[in-house]
Amino acid sequence: MAFATSNDGKFREISEQMRAHGYEVEHIKTKYPEIQAETLEDTIVPGLQWLIERYDRPLFIDDSGLFVDALKGFPGVYSSYVFKTVGCDGILRLMRGTEDRTARFECCIGYMAPGGEPVIAKGVAHGTISHEMAGSGGFGYDPIFVPEGHTRTYAQIGVVEKNTMSHRGRAVAKFLEELPRLVRT
Repeated sequence: MAFATSNDGKFREISEQMRAHGYEVEHIKTKYPEIQAETLEDTIVPGLQWLIERYDRPLFIDDSGLFVDALKGFPGVYSSYVFKTVGCDGILRLMRGTEDRTARFECCIGYMAPGGEPVIAKGVAHGTISHEMAGSGGFGYDPIFVPEGHTRTYAQIGVVEKNTMSHRGRAVAKFLEELPRLVRT
């Protein structure tokens, strides 16, 4: 299986979970155009098509976003750009004085083979935004997201445990259910 991403953290999490199910994942470390649309599902298909044209092989990608309720879903589909510009500190500043700290992480994994149709698996994890950053693991918004039913941020949880509850872990689990059908020849 080939996974196209420039994000080493995403690759680590996904390859760990795939390996646990008997799949080795090749890292195609590349960037690709990410259009901005209203949903993650809408952003993932053009990326897949662009990559298939260049690599001419079956592959999958991941697009994820943090949707904060008090911020009307922001940063949402713009999560990567917002993280690069203001980071976790910026989100915490926007949330200062806000009582409603509910949020969700969404992840869409898209798979496509040359000449085939895209297949998308989606995972969602609900939780809250912490009042301060905590933990040194993970990447991105992990230090400020506390998954529902837990008291620690994703950054305080190891990758194996995180994969059992995270948006990405849930999307990969759905993808793994589809995989035998997709790789049949």
